[in-house]
Amino acid sequence: MSHHAALPQIMGILNVTPDSFSDGGRFLAPRQAIERALAMVEEGADIIDVGGESTRPGAAGVSLQEELDRVIPVVEAIAARVDALISVDTSKPEVMREACAAGAGMINDVFALQAPGALAVAAGTKARVCLMHMQGEPRGMQVDPRYDDVVAEVRNFLAARVAACLEAGIPRDHLVLDPGFGFGKTHEHNLALFRQLPALVVDGLPLLVGVSRKSMIGKMLGDDRPPRERITGSVAAALLAAQRGARILRVHDVGATRDALRVLAALA
Repeated sequence: MSHHAALPQIMGILNVTPDSFSDGGRFLAPRQAIERALAMVEEGADIIDVGGESTRPGAAGVSLQEELDRVIPVVEAIAARVDALISVDTSKPEVMREACAAGAGMINDVFALQAPGALAVAAGTKARVCLMHMQGEPRGMQVDPRYDDVVAEVRNFLAARVAACLEAGIPRDHLVLDPGFGFGKTHEHNLALFRQLPALVVDGLPLLVGVSRKSMIGKMLGDDRPPRERITGSVAAALLAAQRGARILRVHDVGATRDALRVLAALA
């Protein structure tokens, strides 16, 4: 990493769900969500990513109204008190529209704006957009993922979504790309993608990497410890992602990641 490279931004994860794999059910009420968001900003978060539908493997979908009820009050409350960019982690166009009206400035979509109407809605919000690659959908994505060349296929998918976004009128400089670690990928697929992160950059667009506390970290550690005991491994992976050019790191553990990035900045 050249010492000219700016450090990546840190995106703190704020799940307002009862069933997310790592912290589901802990941050539901707007008051608790605000406290958590303020704490993450204090720890160094540049972006707060608010999600009301779990996308862990096997997760059930949630109705539009329930997702709106979870997400919109939280986005509104945080927007009034926090300077960080607010991201909404959703695939539903109506949630994108309402969340951006409530103060979100980024849409983080695991379906990469493939839902009917999502491209047009996202373009209308003028928000930044993160496009993620997933094979299949959350309920069944980890059953039997297969690729001939995972790096090429993920890159080609992201390039196609970029083209669709540009055609829909979303400015190029609003786009961010996410390889989607753990979304329809085996452990070997995840490792191949991580090792070749620079090859996934399409048109020089920034990469977001989210591996925090995921099972791939547990597998590298060779044990079955619960997600909350994967922090050290997650921070190590975030640091390696930063060195490989990631521009946004999506993490549960903001302070620990920030400390590691400060060490990287001092020694790069």
